Amino acid sequence: MKTNILPLLGTGCLLTIVLWSCQSGQHEGDWPQYLGDEGHSHYSRLDQINVDNVDQLIEVWEYHSLDSGEMQCNPIVVDGVLYGHTAKKKVFALDGKTGQELWKFIPPGDQNLERSRGLTYWEDGEDRRILASHKSYLYALDANTGHPIPSFGDSGRVSLKAHLVDADKDYFVVSRTPGALFENSIIMPLTMQESAGGTPGYVRAIDVRDGSIKWTFKTIPEPGEYGYETWPTEAYKDGIVGGANSWAGMAVDVDRGIVFVPTGSASPDFFGGNRKGQNLFANCLLALDANTGERLWHYQFVHHDIWDRDLPAPPTLAQIRREGQLVDVVTQTTKTGHVYVFDRETGESMFPIDTIAVPASPVAEEAAWPVQPLPTLPKPFSRQSFEMTDINPYSPYRDSLMAVYQSANKGLFMPLSKTPTILFPGCDGGAEWGGTAVDPNGILYVNSNEMAWYFTISPKTKENIKTTLGQWVYRNNCASCHQNNLAGLPDSGYPALDGLSESHSATEILTIVEQGRGRMPGFTQLKNEEKQALVKYLMKIPEEAWQPPVMVEEEPLVAWQFDGYKKFLDQDGNPALSPPWGQLTAIDLNTGEHLWQIPLGEDENLSKQGVRHTGTENYGGPVVTEGGVLFIAATKDRRFRAFDKSSGQLLWETELPAAGFATPTTYMIDGRQYVTIACGGGKLGTKKGDSYLTFALASVED
Repeated sequence: MKTNILPLLGTGCLLTIVLWSCQSGQHEGDWPQYLGDEGHSHYSRLDQINVDNVDQLIEVWEYHSLDSGEMQCNPIVVDGVLYGHTAKKKVFALDGKTGQELWKFIPPGDQNLERSRGLTYWEDGEDRRILASHKSYLYALDANTGHPIPSFGDSGRVSLKAHLVDADKDYFVVSRTPGALFENSIIMPLTMQESAGGTPGYVRAIDVRDGSIKWTFKTIPEPGEYGYETWPTEAYKDGIVGGANSWAGMAVDVDRGIVFVPTGSASPDFFGGNRKGQNLFANCLLALDANTGERLWHYQFVHHDIWDRDLPAPPTLAQIRREGQLVDVVTQTTKTGHVYVFDRETGESMFPIDTIAVPASPVAEEAAWPVQPLPTLPKPFSRQSFEMTDINPYSPYRDSLMAVYQSANKGLFMPLSKTPTILFPGCDGGAEWGGTAVDPNGILYVNSNEMAWYFTISPKTKENIKTTLGQWVYRNNCASCHQNNLAGLPDSGYPALDGLSESHSATEILTIVEQGRGRMPGFTQLKNEEKQALVKYLMKIPEEAWQPPVMVEEEPLVAWQFDGYKKFLDQDGNPALSPPWGQLTAIDLNTGEHLWQIPLGEDENLSKQGVRHTGTENYGGPVVTEGGVLFIAATKDRRFRAFDKSSGQLLWETELPAAGFATPTTYMIDGRQYVTIACGGGKLGTKKGDSYLTFALASVED
């Protein structure tokens, strides 16, 4: 693939536009890559829809994918064809003008809801390919027909487990975010098991033509490699420490040949006694040579992470003005509500970063790192402290919330223990996977969550337990989220399982156990008899009828276990924290100052009582256009909104058939600009949907 880098002068800033010069005639009206371009700018030069006419948008087509459930897909558009994923990761191609289906690829095997944020397009002459992941495989499809390309890997697919520490083991490995494209290589993000006993999340470049591995970067270094001394001596070996994987997506500086890779925490997430040390390259932004995988520079945001502070979004490339000069930078948002800004070539921070002392762990087996970094600028886009005055004034249970607050509110970097510890901002941010938009003036736009969570960990010791096999498997793999009594934590997103047999067959339950769903990973590491026993336990089939209770000797992999994700809510499921619960912020990267900040979304129950501008939790990112419009869905209230990017003023909104937990796409065909959003709902207790909805102006002047 060839690209021309054309610098254009913006308002006091240089805009780099990637013009596609492929033979098929891609043009500036396309949305050819996930989040718009290689640098994930979320920015479009289209201006037909602008601040003066955006209120005239109408729905022009709706495509029903027939798979209801959460769709996080940001579809791509090339030469008038829109490519996307259904909730079950079926790949489809539509006529971008009409929504008419051109083809659909249904991956082989069982179909199950499996989150996907999009696809990757590559071409060389007449060879045009869609790269799409499903389960633990990457498929190469003919963009014209949707048929697998036989010369790619094994009959059109390659395993995402290749070149892991022990690729033959049945680890849970999938990809939910499109790969980063550089020339004829695709660098794939990976989602992996986050509990103890996983595998390291190596970064690998795959050849787009034949599926071979071109290079590998080891995020948990081996002896003799840079960073090895920041781990225990055998941490790199199979089943010792896992994770440090990049799941959120990567940005590419095509001109310099650099791929920017954000990584997550090492596993297990909340206890690091088995991985004492600083833990490079977990929780890092890596700048790698896109041709070889060689490390150019890195920055670690959390040392020895024991709070699940993985980097939650792809980096965004931008340009800022510094001392009268234009500087190419890479930005990275965090769950703590910060934006870091680095020089792309050197890794130098554009703003001062403080090093603060943090508390030691009250757990003897843990060794929390004594200091952590925090940037002085840009200003945080989420609240940084949870004060007594922040208790929700609209909750009728303020006294009980206050009691929890007083015992559990311990600060930003307080290690976990047996007593509850509030994590704020919560484990879903601050920033989330939707990422950030940036315009040519160096203005960054980010939506964020404002939600407190609270956690505990419990000691694990070797013990003999008289139990059935199914109950034992459940207790060790499921109870931390769904509780020992199967009641779940519905308000925190973990459904009750005590009535599962009424809504699911044994086959469906087994599929979910093996493949995962939503936040839950697949438990492929379980033996077949363990999976079968777990299904019988969940179906409430008395195991004693086919297997007597057994004595099980349990040898823990780590000394402490995580007790599950819990949002800090009152008895009615309302946030303990005062609103706003979601915000949208414009940040000037040239100065680090906020230009504006507004609540994003409306709590429908409080709106009926006359309480407005509460914001809601939100998932999915913004898109900004040269027409001065910022488009965003993302909110729990099922709205799709357009704001004036210069002021944050609401210009237009419409109700969607289901919440749009996705990033929109904008494109132009035959002189008409379109905006598309995936409406899958299903998250935060919202109803499910299956449609892609597309809008355009009611009339277009020549």
